[in-house]
Amino acid sequence: MLAERRIKMKIMMVSAEAVPFAKTGGLADAVSALAGNLSLMGHEVKIVMPRYYKIDRKKLTPLEGPLGVPVGQGQEWTEVYTAKLPGFPKVDVYFLDHENCYGRDGVYGTKAEPDFFDNPYRFSLLAHGAFQVCNKLQWFPDIVHAHDWSAGLVPVLLKHVCRWQPAFSRTASVYTIHNMGYQGVYGKEKFADLGIDWSLYYGAGFERNGAINFLQAGISSADMVTTVSPTYAREIQTPEGGFGLDGLLRVRSDVVRGIVNGVDVETWNPSKDAYVDDHFSADDLSGKAKCKAELQKAFGLPVDPNVPVVGMVGRLVSQKGIAEVFAPTYGSIYSICRDMNVQFVILGSGERWCEDEINNLQSKLPNLRAKIGYSEKLSHLVEAGSDFFLMPSAYEPCGLNQMYSELYGTLPIVRRTGGLADTVQNYNEQTGDGTGFMFDSLTPSAIYNTVGWAVWAFYNRKDHIAKMQRRAMTQDFTWKASCDRYVEVYNEALFRGCGR
Repeated sequence: MLAERRIKMKIMMVSAEAVPFAKTGGLADAVSALAGNLSLMGHEVKIVMPRYYKIDRKKLTPLEGPLGVPVGQGQEWTEVYTAKLPGFPKVDVYFLDHENCYGRDGVYGTKAEPDFFDNPYRFSLLAHGAFQVCNKLQWFPDIVHAHDWSAGLVPVLLKHVCRWQPAFSRTASVYTIHNMGYQGVYGKEKFADLGIDWSLYYGAGFERNGAINFLQAGISSADMVTTVSPTYAREIQTPEGGFGLDGLLRVRSDVVRGIVNGVDVETWNPSKDAYVDDHFSADDLSGKAKCKAELQKAFGLPVDPNVPVVGMVGRLVSQKGIAEVFAPTYGSIYSICRDMNVQFVILGSGERWCEDEINNLQSKLPNLRAKIGYSEKLSHLVEAGSDFFLMPSAYEPCGLNQMYSELYGTLPIVRRTGGLADTVQNYNEQTGDGTGFMFDSLTPSAIYNTVGWAVWAFYNRKDHIAKMQRRAMTQDFTWKASCDRYVEVYNEALFRGCGR
């Protein structure tokens, strides 16, 4: 039994990114949404992150006086700026301002340098700086919630350094893994950049194969470990999904929890979406038909309500199963577009070979159109106007687009993995139940057959499709349920870490 259940808590989020200030992926959305919704529940939440070059100082408020941060072999001096999290006026965001570390384009790297050589130093400054911000404010959290490998040093510092200080003696740590594929692996020589005793190279769990691994250290040191869906929590404890850390996660399985991310139902709401002209709801789908026509026009496809449109939006990277869809002579997309009366729209960017192949395919296939890049407006239109949404991910910790799709009555076609397995209900041909179409093996034939299954239902089971759309649009993907689960985890962390 937990000793003392904390109803209202002080929570510090430490993250390399948070919307709208800096974003490379879903991590930024999740951090801001979780912080904001926890504040609506009455918790006192602050976020600490770097001030990157593109975050305008003029829109921030400086805190008086510099901040000394122990890092490497000495101390760095930073400025601290603050701002309110947009939409959540009770959440303060604190930015560590250090030109040498953060005064550059890119969060983790650039196209020219995908992984900055000094990332261990940069994110060590973030971790140490977060605790120094607490000291500066004389505000000491109940929970330090660190996100992904770039904040992996945070639970290490709490457990091995800061918890011996009276101010942090009653603080517990929660560490969230958003993607096991990114672990922060660097040469052993970089350990000197971390500003901690060499005994912690082994003692805090950094050592792996003669190098340092930030994610491993965070998992080893945190009071509780979470990831972004229950299925993914199980998958990362297997050799197939653990990326080499499955053994550690099995050892620590008693503190590992999977909590599905919520979605921003204010922004992603078909009844009031600011990015689309025609609104609709589960009770009245007429606006969706208009969005479909607008989508077909936008992508240069024939406007035909009787032909199903399959949409794709996202990063064109191996994690997303792009080879099985787009690889020359191997992928399924050419056969799908040749054999089926269907239209495909694609919005995304990523690996150059894939971008080139998509451009090649749309020159050959009149029913496939793509826009390489990203547009927030177009992404909303794809979700609103498509009949189906394809997500053939090799792995997907949580995923957001499948939930956006369901809320818009766009039925996902997904691989049964991670958060996709937790948020999509497979179609039942007998009853018409379900919210999407699922397959297990990541193969071109499985994708071909499942898209074919969805297209068959579109033409032959229109009543089932309508029933699935209504069911999908009424799913509860709000952050409240997720926040309730996080509060349970926070209380368990306090019990395990501090006996509170």
